[in-house]
Amino acid sequence: MSAQAPNILVVEDESSIASFVSLYLKNAGYGVRTASNGTEALAQVAAQMPGLIVLDLMLPDIDGIEVCKRIRQTSDVPILMLTARDEDVDKIIGLEVGADDYLTKPFNPRELVARVKSVLRRATPERRERESEQIIHGDLRVDAGRREVRVAEEEVQLAPKEFDLLWELLDHRGLVLTRDQLLERVWGYTFAGDTRTVDVHVRQLRRKLGEASPIVTVWGVGYKVSPAKDSRKETTKA
Repeated sequence: MSAQAPNILVVEDESSIASFVSLYLKNAGYGVRTASNGTEALAQVAAQMPGLIVLDLMLPDIDGIEVCKRIRQTSDVPILMLTARDEDVDKIIGLEVGADDYLTKPFNPRELVARVKSVLRRATPERRERESEQIIHGDLRVDAGRREVRVAEEEVQLAPKEFDLLWELLDHRGLVLTRDQLLERVWGYTFAGDTRTVDVHVRQLRRKLGEASPIVTVWGVGYKVSPAKDSRKETTKA
């Protein structure tokens, strides 16, 4: 991996886990820093923003959700959350926290490295091609350049992956996208990932967009966008 490889901050209070996670990431060519609690993590982020953060949910001082919220106030840095309990997944991705992905302990360190690569690959999507592009769907207006979503002129705050998922579905209106397709397009997975990630993000989008949500579940397949009157795709050159 080149010298431009992103530096990763591993925030984990269990030293044994922090050590083997760091080892596998270093072997994959990444620079690695560690923090054993939330306070130290926030200080490190303030001093030098990493390329990605591996963040444990259960920390001895500030929990991972609060750390993620504070980081999200100023940065869209990719965040991969670690949790010991599968039922915490909704909390991690939901609550407007904005984590990009999660892994449930115990996990295979090779999968962790694969997830890190996927998240980083999608962290800087090809936005230049669509930076002046808008999609209007009923009362919903999505601006790719500004990364803004408005419902009847009122802005709706979306987490980075929520925005990417909504754009992907709207950009493929008329098609049904499977959960695996969405995992590959939005999260960059090239392997069978945990499709619950998609379902949780869809649930959050529906909650935030309310009646304006165009997302329809196609049972046993995936999701599609419902028709909207006067919907159109606009592209204007900057």
